[in-house]
Amino acid sequence: MNVKSINILMIDDDAINLKLTEVMLKKHANVNEIIKASNGLDALGVLDKRGDIDLILLDIVMPVMNGLEFLSNVYSKNSNFNIPIVVLTTDETVKKEAMSRGANGFIAKPIAEQALIQEISKLIDLG
Repeated sequence: MNVKSINILMIDDDAINLKLTEVMLKKHANVNEIIKASNGLDALGVLDKRGDIDLILLDIVMPVMNGLEFLSNVYSKNSNFNIPIVVLTTDETVKKEAMSRGANGFIAKPIAEQALIQEISKLIDLG
């Protein structure tokens, strides 16, 4: 069986969250590369340069450009944008707003590894 290899863009301004999530992701054979951005603006730059991102993990509360602003920007720049975006946040109240702005999934922080992998598997066929 051929295992699909995916590249994940993680957008979070918290180095500890990035590291913890990266450790969880690296345990899985499907994860090829983890690209990090510390805010939405940096992430838009990464997306402009790279056409090989398969999934985005997005924090909401960040400086410069927060997660909700990133969602609005990414879809206004490219109406055909189709990379799945999973929002990771401690703030449950933004779930509806994030989903209405185009997020495909939502995981409450602190992130449980099983929830993270389930959410990714729902959005990407890892077969």
